[in-house]
Amino acid sequence: MSADISFKHINKLAIPALIAGVSEPILSLTDAAVVGNISENATESLAAVGIVTTFLSMLIWVLGQTRSAISSIVSQYVGANKLNEITSLPAQAIFIVTSLSILIIIGTYPFARSIFKLYNASNLILEYCIDYYRIRVFGFPFTLFTMAVFGAFRGLQNTFYPMIIALIGAALNIVLDFILVYGIPNYISPMYVNGAAYASIIAQIIMALLSAYFLLTKTPITLKISFPFNKEINHFLLMVLNLFIRTVALNVTLYFASAYATSYGANYIAAYTIAINLWFLGAFIIDGYASAGNILSGKLYGAKQYNLLIQLSNKLIKYGVLLGISTAIIGVILYYPVGRIFTNETEVLQAFYSIFFVILIMQPLCALAFIFDGMFKGLGKMKYLRNVLLCATFLVFLPILFLLDYFNFKLYAIFIALTIWIIARGLPLIIKFRKLFLPLAKNN
Repeated sequence: MSADISFKHINKLAIPALIAGVSEPILSLTDAAVVGNISENATESLAAVGIVTTFLSMLIWVLGQTRSAISSIVSQYVGANKLNEITSLPAQAIFIVTSLSILIIIGTYPFARSIFKLYNASNLILEYCIDYYRIRVFGFPFTLFTMAVFGAFRGLQNTFYPMIIALIGAALNIVLDFILVYGIPNYISPMYVNGAAYASIIAQIIMALLSAYFLLTKTPITLKISFPFNKEINHFLLMVLNLFIRTVALNVTLYFASAYATSYGANYIAAYTIAINLWFLGAFIIDGYASAGNILSGKLYGAKQYNLLIQLSNKLIKYGVLLGISTAIIGVILYYPVGRIFTNETEVLQAFYSIFFVILIMQPLCALAFIFDGMFKGLGKMKYLRNVLLCATFLVFLPILFLLDYFNFKLYAIFIALTIWIIARGLPLIIKFRKLFLPLAKNN
């Protein structure tokens, strides 16, 4: 099966994937922005939304790895022209992940108070956390369903429908936030924090329904659960397990970075928050090309077109480095204005400006790491991804952080450690990829 790896085709996959990816956090960001401007107890409401969103994002991040696993398997079978052999797999995978989400609802709903006390929530903030979570959590199965369907679309080399679904969901959530949080005089009473939760759930349900509709009408994949399980189900579960362990390692890195920044004082944690969120923004920008690498590498691997796989990697290296350098240049131009978007506190800005250049230097390195991360997911090499991240976290990031912190480098310790961590993630992937596929390409 032939495959198009032209710049135009890569962008056709990457840009919709980028838009869909950026739309995902808008559901939570909108809640925070709207709730932060309500007329009463705005600070407590905003804090509660932030805490609950952090907890839910962690759960979604862990279980949402099914998207990559489904995408990898489907894309490889598309490449091998054997899609008919795994059309039953997505429905079975969705059944498994939604069943797990229901168990999580049952296991967390009664213990919401204890969970959010662990986040140091108390008094009115704690009560708002409980109220908000006990509504929002019922959207969890719909979110995971949508993410799994997005994985199937990615495997089918289609990022257009996920983009449409994500945009509709984000727009609907924004409209419902204003209506339900603030109310409409004489028609709908203000619901404040609870209104934000209901807005998110409605948007998540609509996105799930749209996902099901487009999957059933635009693809040969069914949502009817059939037994026995597909022959690839064990492979799917093993990939999800490896991605789960990998995600735990990733969260360890972010936890220690945040914990050390907090220990340095309020000005440092504020500066760290600005810097790390700008780093996440850079990650979202490159995620579209990482998704294109994921989608195309799986198809080429399934088709055994190793020459094109090497060509794809070379192109994505070039595009990634150029995109990373462009992002860094924009950051240099906006070096001082960007900090003032977030705060006018002099000491916070001084701390931020002192390390922002490290974030900019990281951008081309992040692009390489994230692109090859996406390609290895497409290839289904989740075990190697797991091992690389475990080594990068526990043998590289943490020792460097501890050492530099000992010498009182403070925020420099965190971001220097993160930079070397990124190199430790990306370099082994590039070396392993070439070691695996250059010999195969020569014999192709």
